[in-house]
Amino acid sequence: MGFTYETLLTKYEPVLGLEVHVELGTKSKMFCGCSTVFGAEPNTQTCPVCLGLPGSLPVVNEKAIEYTIAIGLALNCTIAPYSRFARKNYFYPDMPKNFQTSQYDEPICSNGFLDISIETDAGTKDFRIEIERVHMEEDTGKSLHMGGATGRIHGADYSLLDYNRAGIPLVEIVTKPIVGTGKYAPEVARAYVAELRDILRALGVSDVKMEQGSLRCDANVSLRPIGESKFGTRSETKNVNSLRSVERAVRSEMLRHGSLLDEGRRVIQETRHFHENTGETTAGRSKEQAEDYRYFPEPDLAPVTPSKDFIEKIRSSLPEKPSTRRKRLQENWQVPDKEMAAMINADVLDLVAATVELGADPTRARGWWLGEIARLANEREVSAGELPITPKDVSEIVQLIDSGELTDKLARQVVEGVINGEGRPKEIIANRGIKVVSDDSALLSAIEKAIAAQPDIAEKVRGGHIPAAGALIGAVMKETKGQADAAKVRELLLRHLGQG
Repeated sequence: MGFTYETLLTKYEPVLGLEVHVELGTKSKMFCGCSTVFGAEPNTQTCPVCLGLPGSLPVVNEKAIEYTIAIGLALNCTIAPYSRFARKNYFYPDMPKNFQTSQYDEPICSNGFLDISIETDAGTKDFRIEIERVHMEEDTGKSLHMGGATGRIHGADYSLLDYNRAGIPLVEIVTKPIVGTGKYAPEVARAYVAELRDILRALGVSDVKMEQGSLRCDANVSLRPIGESKFGTRSETKNVNSLRSVERAVRSEMLRHGSLLDEGRRVIQETRHFHENTGETTAGRSKEQAEDYRYFPEPDLAPVTPSKDFIEKIRSSLPEKPSTRRKRLQENWQVPDKEMAAMINADVLDLVAATVELGADPTRARGWWLGEIARLANEREVSAGELPITPKDVSEIVQLIDSGELTDKLARQVVEGVINGEGRPKEIIANRGIKVVSDDSALLSAIEKAIAAQPDIAEKVRGGHIPAAGALIGAVMKETKGQADAAKVRELLLRHLGQG
């Protein structure tokens, strides 16, 4: 059977380290006035500063500093009264200055923590993830490798460079070594990034769109023999861009490390690339030799010295913590733990909340987002939030059901129509000719037709065998093309057969 996850857990303990990069949602870049809007034509959002042209001078984006302090406060960090930028020197084609302006030995935020919860075999378990530092830097440009099969430089015919992203404000959030997670290391990694994403979204500092690279995670993984205090050799899986992939990448690397160690082979310290299609990683570049980035203080930027009043003003404006909000919503909606966990795991909690705010019943709103909409999302291999259906659509559909204008079955047709791009709910109802048959005479006509076609079943119902009515109700629903209210059909049918 080979080396299994269960075998690994009997011999080794995982140690994690997570580095999350967040593109801040400022209107302009970190050190210049260029736009940060995503998706513009290549190299149209650049200037001498972000292109690193001689004689250009950077100026720090104050909003980026404000956002970074807000992140640090939300993560229970100490905010430094004095921090500074440094030049991190290395060559890479998409970094036009040949150095990155970052923070090195004096980050703006340090020594924080984030508490998370996951479901385990023994119930809900809490973990505290300690934060080493939160520091500011600038993003690089983007390389596009053309002509190859994988989109990577190996096998490509040529490369294109887009510097629109160069200089966009970037915050790096680095954890201390995460120990004590055992078999749940992959789930802990996912839960941490998910909670961090929720906090950043609540703060309004980033759109946290992992698929667009606004939030990406580098996952460091190592194993050490159980009982050993010294950390093992780590690998660093770069730029993982979905919650599911974070979990899969950590599990994959744990298994790869464990298999190597079990065979008496050595784990190489290196970067790795995660592949969505296989769920496995492949080698990037070796990191066995310490890289000398020749850090030195950035001579063109003054130190960052936020006043106590400035910090406290930001602290007083922090929104409700996502964990507190979840508890409040769960109590207000009276939702069992399992269903709350299901909403969080499916990433529909905010969608359900928005639907409820528009007037929908919480149970119905939850049912649609976790039921039919989730099913259609799974079919399309996307998240529910990526489908072209909004909380307003769902709220309207729920109201139409409540008013008797739709049945649940007909509502599913409307949901499907919205997702297929046929329009908004009422447009789809009009265009598809969807209408609930509620006229008693029309329903009785269909009931009599069903009884005439199946007299033996009708006789069983008359004799008191009520479950047999299901076949007759089904026939009526078929006759009315699913547009009748099944509960009303049942009521009329039983009354007609002397059982009402």
